[in-house]
Amino acid sequence: MEKRNAYGVSQKRLALMAGISREHLNRIEAGKVHLTNGMKLKLLEALERFNPEAPLFLLFDYVRIRFPTMDVKHIIEDVLRLKMKYLVQEPRGMYGYTSTYRIGDVMVLTSPLEEMGVLLELRGKGCRQFEAYLDGQKRTWYEFFRKCMKEKVVFKRVDLAVNDLVGMLDIPLLISKCRKEECVSVFRSFRAFRSGGLVSRQEQDSAHMGATLYIGSMQSDLYFCLYEKAYEQLVKNGTPLEQADIQNRFEIRLKNERADNAVYDLVSNENPEQTAFGIINRYVRFVDKESGKPREEWPLNPMWETFIGKHRNTLKLTTAPEPYTLERTLNWFSHQVAPTAKMLLLIDQKCGTTHVKDILDNTELRDKHRKIIQQKMRTVNEMIKMEENL
Repeated sequence: MEKRNAYGVSQKRLALMAGISREHLNRIEAGKVHLTNGMKLKLLEALERFNPEAPLFLLFDYVRIRFPTMDVKHIIEDVLRLKMKYLVQEPRGMYGYTSTYRIGDVMVLTSPLEEMGVLLELRGKGCRQFEAYLDGQKRTWYEFFRKCMKEKVVFKRVDLAVNDLVGMLDIPLLISKCRKEECVSVFRSFRAFRSGGLVSRQEQDSAHMGATLYIGSMQSDLYFCLYEKAYEQLVKNGTPLEQADIQNRFEIRLKNERADNAVYDLVSNENPEQTAFGIINRYVRFVDKESGKPREEWPLNPMWETFIGKHRNTLKLTTAPEPYTLERTLNWFSHQVAPTAKMLLLIDQKCGTTHVKDILDNTELRDKHRKIIQQKMRTVNEMIKMEENL
């Protein structure tokens, strides 16, 4: 009761979140009913969803920007403020671009066609790595986007990720509500599936796979993706579910004009709560069915009501800077090369030969490999350009 009062949560709201009656919760708090370990855990999990200490935070999880210029050096050095000499140039691209400048997962694509311009591509890891450079430059995303806007850019795609640290959202429950028509939305379609197929291949374990819910068409310029990120961390990193730092994620995926509008709103107001939940509230809400009432009068689901802002702190835009690592290269080496390399080394050892050493001694590194070595040997501050140096 003490913690419930500290969070400013009524018995009715906590009981609704925990799926029990208010009367039963009252008897538990009065000591009239034995509190089992299972019920205690259930109540603590429900109560933690009301934790006012920033249970949610916002990250950029995808940024794609087209610059109306062919001057890639200007974009890299003056807008991204990275030293071009440290970027690897690759003679291939995507989306119709033919060349890529890369530093880790930060990619800048070019084309000989003037109408294509220069494209910046930052996926999840690319956003985290770019935040390390922004941090070194003492810049924020807001300042970077303002700089981009001066270049008359087009924001081709922006994903806003609302991360749920405490399990405030129950994705399987929201999927169930969609199927029971308790999801009121401008969108006409939703897709739901178990996204954790890699967690277990056994059908009997399907209930323990991560759930994913798409609201809206994936071909449209705006749709939502909700998923149990704890399961993703289990699959990718082997992190036990109870140790996952993020339980769920609500992604707002925006393209073209929708992305432009969202970034303009963020930069103008610097109010992530207003921007993110302004979009969410305009397009979707989850309600509880009440017999005898028309659907438009069904009340908001208490869990959803808390998620969109009741009894919690304001959503903040945060960063999670990560340095570039060789994780992808090492994974490839571990799975594709290491077994054969180990076999050859053992053959050399047992037969007194030096095949592997000879091959390595005679291997010439390309410019790409030398630049990657430079990237790993340099600090963030050595690879960025400060404003006074521009």
